[in-house]
Amino acid sequence: MKVELYSVGEVLVDMVFKGKSRGEPIVEAHFGGAPANLAIGVSRLGHRAGFIGAIGNDLLGEFLLRTLRINDVDTRLVRIKKARTTLAFVVVDERGERMFFFYRKPWGETADTMLTVEDVDFERINEAKIVHFSGFSTSYPPTSETVYAIAEYALKREIKVSYDPTFREDIWPSKNAAKEAFERSLKLSTIVSLSVDEMEAFYGTTDYRFVAGKILEKHSNVETVAIRLGAKGAYAKSRNGREAFKEAFKVKVVDTTGADDAWTAAFLVSHILEEMDLEYSVTFSNAVAAIVCTKFGATTAFPKRDEVEEFLRRTIK
Repeated sequence: MKVELYSVGEVLVDMVFKGKSRGEPIVEAHFGGAPANLAIGVSRLGHRAGFIGAIGNDLLGEFLLRTLRINDVDTRLVRIKKARTTLAFVVVDERGERMFFFYRKPWGETADTMLTVEDVDFERINEAKIVHFSGFSTSYPPTSETVYAIAEYALKREIKVSYDPTFREDIWPSKNAAKEAFERSLKLSTIVSLSVDEMEAFYGTTDYRFVAGKILEKHSNVETVAIRLGAKGAYAKSRNGREAFKEAFKVKVVDTTGADDAWTAAFLVSHILEEMDLEYSVTFSNAVAAIVCTKFGATTAFPKRDEVEEFLRRTIK
């Protein structure tokens, strides 16, 4: 079975702080990394996904590789480096919102920044309909240049290229460096999916219609812009002028970790791989993200297709 989507970039372990027990912090290790999460999300929704990235030659790297395989993600382009696996420390507040800090460049060299162009079998990418990459992975070479090379390769072969900034200020040498990488990445993308926080960081506004229009106006290669608005819902606009805004589903939020990745996975599955119309794709993606918010962890909360369809039957009257 051919890989329909290759997701490129960081894969890491989320060390999630979940409050306290008898005065001591409760910490759980979870699979993480936005593009790796997305690959699992695509697989859970019934499509063949592959991951391109680097892990460490340690127990945490083995855990990440095993998790990808258990979730039927193709791992032939995962490379093992003589290094430690990257860690993200995630603090979840009482509203389910997250704060991040990282064991990774610039604080220490770990595996996800070590992927080289020579590590990639570019011929395998030809079978895909979509290549997705994260802005997180464009922060340091050699991985950054490898990611750009993969995106350029895909564009030249008319493979859809999806980009999510995944902006985490803690891992960038400066905000200007992040902005430069953001602009370079937009030039290599046909689908852009960003959060309201990223929109504000790069454009200084929360006016999602303005930002979507600005990206489409400036970058002729971009076909669709999708903006995740958290508890308010989501918005998408296509170059043909079609647009859709849908409010978020009301659920009891436990943990928002992975919700953005799940939303984008669902959008790529519904709108690109299954060619659903824009309005229903936003509704479908909102449903997937809502389900994730009701559970702890990123990939452990990702729903399968039947769970999403049941959720939609119950909530849409």
